[in-house]
Amino acid sequence: MFDATTILACRAGGKAVIGGDGQVTFGDTVLKNNATKIRKLYQGKILAGFAGSTADAFNLFDMFEEFLASRKGDLVKAVIDFSKAWRKDKVLRRLEAMMIVLDTDHIYILTGNGDVVEPEDAQIAAIGSGGNYAIAAARALHKHAQMDPEALVRESLAIAADLCIYTNHQIKIHTLENPSA
Repeated sequence: MFDATTILACRAGGKAVIGGDGQVTFGDTVLKNNATKIRKLYQGKILAGFAGSTADAFNLFDMFEEFLASRKGDLVKAVIDFSKAWRKDKVLRRLEAMMIVLDTDHIYILTGNGDVVEPEDAQIAAIGSGGNYAIAAARALHKHAQMDPEALVRESLAIAADLCIYTNHQIKIHTLENPSA
């Protein structure tokens, strides 16, 4: 279990949206309320979010961006290469960390074990200690409400923040739109 964060991503209607809360904890103490755990990568064309320690996040974001650059922004190829490298690196593979990466066409969950998971519905993914709360809310809202993906992510993270002690209401969101959709 990755304490201290909730990251939720959604792809729908030609949009890709990722959101995360701002809480950073150390044990049972809140260290920071407004951390940024999501980023736009590769000239703003890829979204990424991270669950795990902050120092690890910077290293993994930078490493993943290098793979994106070497693959000219091809998310699928970059994800595969990155996962292989993450798993082979003796230091990095010991990190208890996960990432979500997405664009308007794909969404993946990545782990240090070399896992590359495309969610079953290929639309919604969540990681972190509040991830199960956020994804449950997102799936229900997606199924029963006509919500814009950004509103869906924001509301689902708010629900997770009401339930998970490691998640707060300092929500940050990044959105990409496919101009041809």
